[in-house]
Amino acid sequence: MKKLILGTAAALVVLIVIAVVRASLVFEDVQLPPAEDLAQVALDEAEVVERMAGAIRFRTISHDDRSNFDADEFLAFHDFLRESFPLVHEWADLTVINDYSLLFHIAGSDASLKPVMLMGHMDVVPVDDVTLDDWTHDPFAGKVVDGEIWGRGTLDDKLSVMSFLEATEALLRDGFEPQRSLYLSFGHDEEVGGLEGARRVAEHLREQGIEFEFVVDEGGVVLEDVIDSVEEPVALIGVAEKGYLNLRLRVDAPGGHSSQPPPQSALGIVSRAIVKVEDNPFPAELTHIKKTFAAFAPYAPFANRLAMGNTWLLGPLLTSTLLSDPSTAASMRTTTAATMAAGSSKSNILPTRAEAVINFRIIPGETGEQVRDRVVDIIDDERVEVIMETSRDASPVSPTDSMGYELLAQTIRGFDENILVAPNLLSGGTDARYFYAVSPNVYRFVMVRATADTIKIVHGIDERIAIEDYLTAIRFYYALISRATG
Repeated sequence: MKKLILGTAAALVVLIVIAVVRASLVFEDVQLPPAEDLAQVALDEAEVVERMAGAIRFRTISHDDRSNFDADEFLAFHDFLRESFPLVHEWADLTVINDYSLLFHIAGSDASLKPVMLMGHMDVVPVDDVTLDDWTHDPFAGKVVDGEIWGRGTLDDKLSVMSFLEATEALLRDGFEPQRSLYLSFGHDEEVGGLEGARRVAEHLREQGIEFEFVVDEGGVVLEDVIDSVEEPVALIGVAEKGYLNLRLRVDAPGGHSSQPPPQSALGIVSRAIVKVEDNPFPAELTHIKKTFAAFAPYAPFANRLAMGNTWLLGPLLTSTLLSDPSTAASMRTTTAATMAAGSSKSNILPTRAEAVINFRIIPGETGEQVRDRVVDIIDDERVEVIMETSRDASPVSPTDSMGYELLAQTIRGFDENILVAPNLLSGGTDARYFYAVSPNVYRFVMVRATADTIKIVHGIDERIAIEDYLTAIRFYYALISRATG
């Protein structure tokens, strides 16, 4: 027995030593050096701010009901951009795609170099009428108050549209002569899927045989005080995004009066199916979150490195801990969210048809068909019809050793060498997913600092951006475009 105890203790000591050594050695510092001598831009800050405020005043809203689309607002916004950025419109070839999306092309002097693209979207989400009184300032008034620009679209995503154009206009004013061609793409329906905007732009470019060195869209931001135990700000560059799937659960039944119900109504059957799906979540994996963590691991506390560096030993405990936070859980598995349900139109009538919709965000490596098949197996009830709706698979994963990623990372750190840059899997969707048809190097990042509170106002009440953050974005893209095309 004594030998057994000693042997066990020795084995435990060995495991601890191995774990400690791995925590110390497995993560090397992969942060790229900050870019030096970044191109500087002189800005008339008052004019820049007023143009951004003016952009917010256009109600370029995307509605789920496409019949509510206001073409006049988008066309008026096009006119506003033409007046605001005359040099861009003079020097660039402008192609209007599907009437409302804009594609600018400034030709470089060296046709052998693949072009680069910056992209954003002009449309914004609606403001619910019931929330109007909760806004500090009218969401479409474009108010500038207390050092901030207020209104719908200041963060998502007229920030990108206006900062790209401001930077490009300034570059042309300063004698910009690019070697590498520059494209700017602005979709008009990203908030409802981008099918008529960005998708059509990507199709147009593919038909032209154009392949890009890299593409940058919205998505990741610089997070401050959001990632636990990391004091430094972390810039998350989206290298992939999850897929999207709606499954409709449908049950048909005879119906009748609620005074004489069957053991289970159609709605009851659907409800049980939902519970089964929620009680059987998709398997979690650490693949993507480990890649994110590895980028800033040397700057994290030892305990964090101990866990992440020894998933062979601590994997189950680590997985359980990370799954307790919805934000990290979303990077680890295909998520399940029951979002809609419908039954009878009257409380005393049994439904002849009951339906529910479950939304899934699909992790790379899984497909919509696989998700559906798993759900069918989980429900295991022939009475429940499972119908695929609005399905798209996860995007490919872009590399972190490409020119585009490294250029982004170095330019970010050139603005603040304390920022740590990390690749990230986006749980939401962007227009960027369509552009893998024209480049394997597709990244999602906008130069804006965000806290937990900032994240809440994207698509929310009192959306706004600090003037200094907006000016920084313009300066960043001025430098990025200079480096990418010079």
